[in-house]
Amino acid sequence: MTSDLKKTFLKIMKWFGITIAGILLLMFLLPMLFPGTIASEVKKVANKSLDAKLNFTKSKLSFFTHFPSLTVSLDDLSLTGSAPFRNDTLLKADQVAFGINLKRLIFNNEVKIDKLYISDAFVNVMVNTKGEANYNVYIAPKDQPKDSTDEGTAIRLDRIDFENCHIKYNDRSAKILVDAHGFNYVGKGDLSEDVFDLQTDAEIDSLDFYYDKTPYLQKKKLHADLITRINTNALSFILQKNELRINKLPLEFTGVFTILKDGYKINLDAASQNTTVEDLVSVLPPQYQTWAEDTKIKGRSDLLFTFKGRYNASKNQKPDLGFKFKVRDGGIEYKKSPVPLTDFNMDLSAMMPSLDVKKLTLDVKNFGFKLGEKDYFNAVLQTKGLSEMNVNANIKGALDLKTLNAAVGIPDFDMRGILKTDITANGTYSDSLKLFPKTKGGINLQGGWIKTKYYPNPITNITFVASILNNAGTFQDLSVAVTPASFKFEGNPVYVNAAVSDFSDMAYKARIKGELNVGKIYQVFSRKGLDVTGYAKADLSLNGRQSYATTGQYSKLDNKGTIILKNIKTTSELFPKAFVINEGLFRFQNEKMWFEKFTANYGKSDFALNGYLLNTINYFLESHGTLSGNFNLKSKLINVDEFMSLKEGENKDRKGDVEVAKEENPKMSGVVAVPKNLNVSLVTNVDKVEYNGLVLNALAGKTGISKGQLYLENTVFDIIGCKVGIDARYDDETPLAANFDVHFRANDFSVKRAYNEIPMFHDMVSAAEKTEGIISLDYQLKGDIDGNMSPIYESLEGGGTINLRDVKVTGLKLFGSVSEKTGQDGLNNPQMKGIDIKTTINNNLIHIEDFTFKVSAFRPTIKGTTSFDGLLDLKLRLGLPPLGLIGIPIVITGTHEKPEIKVFSKTGKEILDAEYNTKTNKVVKKDRRKNPEPETKK
Repeated sequence: MTSDLKKTFLKIMKWFGITIAGILLLMFLLPMLFPGTIASEVKKVANKSLDAKLNFTKSKLSFFTHFPSLTVSLDDLSLTGSAPFRNDTLLKADQVAFGINLKRLIFNNEVKIDKLYISDAFVNVMVNTKGEANYNVYIAPKDQPKDSTDEGTAIRLDRIDFENCHIKYNDRSAKILVDAHGFNYVGKGDLSEDVFDLQTDAEIDSLDFYYDKTPYLQKKKLHADLITRINTNALSFILQKNELRINKLPLEFTGVFTILKDGYKINLDAASQNTTVEDLVSVLPPQYQTWAEDTKIKGRSDLLFTFKGRYNASKNQKPDLGFKFKVRDGGIEYKKSPVPLTDFNMDLSAMMPSLDVKKLTLDVKNFGFKLGEKDYFNAVLQTKGLSEMNVNANIKGALDLKTLNAAVGIPDFDMRGILKTDITANGTYSDSLKLFPKTKGGINLQGGWIKTKYYPNPITNITFVASILNNAGTFQDLSVAVTPASFKFEGNPVYVNAAVSDFSDMAYKARIKGELNVGKIYQVFSRKGLDVTGYAKADLSLNGRQSYATTGQYSKLDNKGTIILKNIKTTSELFPKAFVINEGLFRFQNEKMWFEKFTANYGKSDFALNGYLLNTINYFLESHGTLSGNFNLKSKLINVDEFMSLKEGENKDRKGDVEVAKEENPKMSGVVAVPKNLNVSLVTNVDKVEYNGLVLNALAGKTGISKGQLYLENTVFDIIGCKVGIDARYDDETPLAANFDVHFRANDFSVKRAYNEIPMFHDMVSAAEKTEGIISLDYQLKGDIDGNMSPIYESLEGGGTINLRDVKVTGLKLFGSVSEKTGQDGLNNPQMKGIDIKTTINNNLIHIEDFTFKVSAFRPTIKGTTSFDGLLDLKLRLGLPPLGLIGIPIVITGTHEKPEIKVFSKTGKEILDAEYNTKTNKVVKKDRRKNPEPETKK
């Protein structure tokens, strides 16, 4: 190499080194040059752009956190959600970093965030049953041009990077739950354009997917290689190249997803074409993976999933869900079973328009397999609708269940017996139109035998012969016979023979005899609830028609026999604890089911019942039947608090509205739920009732449940040393709301004890704090109850009379202030006897009619309004001696604690009332004055 070349090369290396050094120096200096600007800009952006609480421990500006990007890093960041989830976490992360556009920072001194890095985070996306989401935390700039479309706010980020995150999406309105652990995601795109392609690489270590509480994926690995075209102005995602792999199963996604201001719009196709059934089995829940490892699985499969339409909870718009699944030439052989399952073919499709299960269409064009040389099963089924369902079905099979169990290898389950079935059905099912598909066929099981690993002994000698026939396609022509059904468990046989015909006026004839250890037979089928115990014995003969009971033709019924229960433990989603039936002897006699001896416990509460239920057979035969009856109820203690529907208790598997309400309102106990299918009257005698800190003694009277409402008639009880008479009605509307109306009468009780021990009296008669003596009360009220079983005062309406038999008021600031203003010491501690005070209540206000009392030589007359918030608007006429013919007008405003007294005045300060909206569960303040004074801002 010549000397000139050496010099040139050294100069290049020198300047290259200087450049690198300069860049590195700049990387260290820039964070020092702009720290104030960037810190202030980040705070400004957060304050302007987020309608949520943002907290972090520290921040730093560096090129080296996510080299070579200049990033602002926020450590230990937490962000709450938008209403109604302002107290719930939306994002919690060890670190969140925002990439800064370096060009704009240097040349324009402008902070432009174009990258987002989130690491070791929990992202908790929540949507409640009303469709309200917690992610609407971004506030659009006021100067942003309005768009006539419904699309949401635009987002502009060049890079999105999630590292080792936990993402949970819980949409209760759509009944979807997605839970992803170990979520790693990198998305890149050029956001210089309004429409750009986002390249995505994603890995999920463990993915769970639930729809309507049913798991479809559990703990599955996922890899995604995606190209998504994004319209930033409309926040629309076009899925172009989207290849996923869930465990071994490949999936391809195509479609469009657009986030709207009031929901979303979607057109999505997901397909897995011509894959192996073995790959498909790899996405089954974890408990089946061991089974799959011991099983040879053959066949090819096609899978197609579609999700198309618009979601808007307020307009009740939901997308259409579609599913297609095919299996060709399938086969299953478990642990080299002597006879494999072969020729397995399936062609299934389903469509659920608007996610409405009532519109579900199911089409099983083919479902069949062979088992050895003789055994087979074939089924064809088409249904459309639910409440009014079109049905076309043809099911035939002859199977040795022991051979089938060996070939398939159902985990932890052993069955035997010869099962034959041959059923055809074609027509319409409609309960309202009394239509039933034309049907012919039956099921025959002989030598049945079931055993699980959860209990050492099997259920044996299972025989089940059932036939069904309907030639005309109506309820009237339908007949079903079970002759016989029997089994033996733990040496105890159970027999059932039954025949039912003419479902328009059901004729039934049944014979049931046997006894069971309920706890042990429960263990055969379940691991959960092993503490369930109990014994049941039945000896029943039932013969009659529905109309005999409903029309009072009881003499035509021939129902007789007994059922004995002991130590039975039962649960219901309505109640948080379990009912335990200690002993129950039930005797059937025609239309009545007598409770001859019945004792039970619920938590601390105990019950002893005797009486009868009417038409119990008819109740079980009807789809919406109601149980009627009359009982005598005795109890030593009933604790109402334990019945609140959201209370924590033994029943951990409650479902439906109660479970949703509990999760969305964890700080509420819920209201007491009343069964909707009871029409029962009880003559009640209870030693003690506990409710919200109150203790009621010796409660006696008539209590009833009818149409989902609880009522009390002519009921009396002792409280605070006083006997109270009450008539009341209670109705639970949801697990978090109820309403009531009540009329109560209480004579000669201590006002001091009532103020200290009864919360509602404390709030309604706040002046009683400084009062001693004996009063009586006759009052009617109606209103609403909140999710903690407390009255909502803004909803209360009613009125009544308070009688002051002998009451002394000591140290009340109201009378003290009047005494001070007027210079009359005699007014300070008045004593009132034989005075009736009439009041009415509505919209959070208590209106007091004028009443006069005598104190010293004066005759004060009081009337006006107070509120449950403690505000006063009272007018007092101070009648002067000798006969009070001349009076001084006085106005009292302010509060009970700080009354404001104006002497020789008649102008008060009207209190704003408040209305409670039961639909929105919100309180609205109302100013009903004709010319209200403008409020002064403090």
